Amino acid sequence: MKKRGFETYDQLYKKTVQDPAWFWEVFVEDLNLEWYQLYHKVLEIPSSGWKWAKWFTGGKMNLVRNALDRHVFSSKRNQLALIWEGEEGKKEKFSYFDLYKEVCRTANGLKSLGIKKGDRVGIFMPMTPECVISTLAVSKIGAIFVPLFSGYGSQAIAARLNDCEAKLLFTSDGFYRRGKLVLMKPIADEAIALSPSVKHCIVHRRTGEKILWSKDRDLDWREFLNQFPAACVTEIMDSEDPYMIIYTSGTTGKPKGTVHTHCGFPFKAAMDLAYHFDLKPEDLLFWFSDMGWMMGPWEVAGALTLGSTFFIYDGAPDYPDPDRLWRMIETHGITMLGLSPTVIRAFMKYPAAWVEKRDLSSLRVLGSTGEPWNPEAWNWYFEKVGKRKAPIINYSGGTEISGGILACSFLQPLKPCSFAGPTLGMDADVVNERGESVKGEVGELVIRAPWVGMTRGFWKDPERYEKTYWSRIPGIWFHGDWVKIDEDGFWFIEGRSDDTIKVAGKRIGPAEVESAFTSHPSVSEAAAIGIPDELKGEAIVCFVVLKPGIIPDESLRSELRKAGGNSLGKAVAPQMVKFVKEIPKTRNGKVMRRVIRAKYLGLTDLGDLSGLESLTALEAIEKSF
Repeated sequence: MKKRGFETYDQLYKKTVQDPAWFWEVFVEDLNLEWYQLYHKVLEIPSSGWKWAKWFTGGKMNLVRNALDRHVFSSKRNQLALIWEGEEGKKEKFSYFDLYKEVCRTANGLKSLGIKKGDRVGIFMPMTPECVISTLAVSKIGAIFVPLFSGYGSQAIAARLNDCEAKLLFTSDGFYRRGKLVLMKPIADEAIALSPSVKHCIVHRRTGEKILWSKDRDLDWREFLNQFPAACVTEIMDSEDPYMIIYTSGTTGKPKGTVHTHCGFPFKAAMDLAYHFDLKPEDLLFWFSDMGWMMGPWEVAGALTLGSTFFIYDGAPDYPDPDRLWRMIETHGITMLGLSPTVIRAFMKYPAAWVEKRDLSSLRVLGSTGEPWNPEAWNWYFEKVGKRKAPIINYSGGTEISGGILACSFLQPLKPCSFAGPTLGMDADVVNERGESVKGEVGELVIRAPWVGMTRGFWKDPERYEKTYWSRIPGIWFHGDWVKIDEDGFWFIEGRSDDTIKVAGKRIGPAEVESAFTSHPSVSEAAAIGIPDELKGEAIVCFVVLKPGIIPDESLRSELRKAGGNSLGKAVAPQMVKFVKEIPKTRNGKVMRRVIRAKYLGLTDLGDLSGLESLTALEAIEKSF
């Protein structure tokens, strides 16, 4: 602000949305980001509109050059880049040079297997250094990495590998949760069996557990990669070349592969961290996440681009004792902590002494994302963890956004559970059904102008991308959140305006849940909804119609819940299965999940029922077993 002559934050914000090309060029200059070839134009909007905007056209770059290479050939060479801790107590540290060497070896290994620019590579691993190394190595050679949540089941993984036609999968033998071994390799094997495009599987032996091995396909991480040199030339990419496809679920159909570019996702992540979270080179960032969710790649790309240090942990945050998380903060001197409200609510069940006995004075920033807060949890986080000194930077956006739409900052006041407003460069608004701006009432969250991190569409499905965000009012991005701006100008997210379910901050589409159930031989139809849950924000309830002759009982209910968990992953397994005779649908066969949810929760206002095919279906929900 001082450099550019702005006296207030509001003045700066208005300039960033009125002239987004100016803002993102200023950002690039401010961070001294490097190019192999300078761009000739910051923003190009085609005749089809800004939904297909292109950024830094003509520029040649690679995110690895800015996130790793430039630091290695500078005074930051020996600065810590990454610190890791495992649940069993193992610890590892990597300087920028250490990380660079491992990334180069892995990149050379990938090239030896024929992986090249534009090829897709799946990464199904726990939060270990090898997971981070894999993502950077894929980007270094110009391939496209596909992060996969470590808790997914085989069908969920296969759906994503098949959609992008991945050629290789990184995985681990397993990991530890609450002292128990969780195997990953068998799940990966099942997924690969359903994914004919995958020709190689590189396996990190995280636990040393005995696993099945395919001699023609599987490669041991250490044995295979250690043979390659620790130097590799970074591939020169166009600024708009894809570097990542990360899948997000919607309300219908298969998961959506959001495409992100070398100048998109990393720039947006770094900007949000630098300007809203105030992340500095001397900071140590820990955002408790998984690489399969947006915040994992966000932490890696953002922290490294800013030349900071980040911390990752593979384990349960309250094992073996309820102070495990607080002990790690004390031990490592973490300065910036990011958690979801679900995690905080889980810690609140323990006596406050567990957090109070640890020295958390290193913390200067608290982050949160994933779902709406409740006041009790927000205040607990602020008082018990932040000691009323570290601000809570509330943050919400999405996989398609590359970071935040709404956030707080060090230059704006805080109100519990709220957002101070849109992030810099995000022309966000709250509108009614006519697209008119509203305040003091709940409306739809929309975006009115382009930003660098916006997804470049869905992988090989441009029509679905346009239908998902652009079909309501021409030229306006409808994000799918209900939001209210209060009388003081603070923004509050009230929930999803579509049927997407968020379990502990993890988005999953009802169609994906329903597919897992209808694949069972006893089930003919299924409908999944999200209901409020005190711990996880939302929990999944699935209504199923059984095939003729199948008798519902508790044994079958247990079997279906287990099958759902095996298919989707235990982290997003349905909490409850209900048997019904009929599912409420429209006359054209669309499941009315909104009505199902309202009926199940006992709401008096069921909304518009004009499209409902059968009123008896509503009674079925009420009488579900």
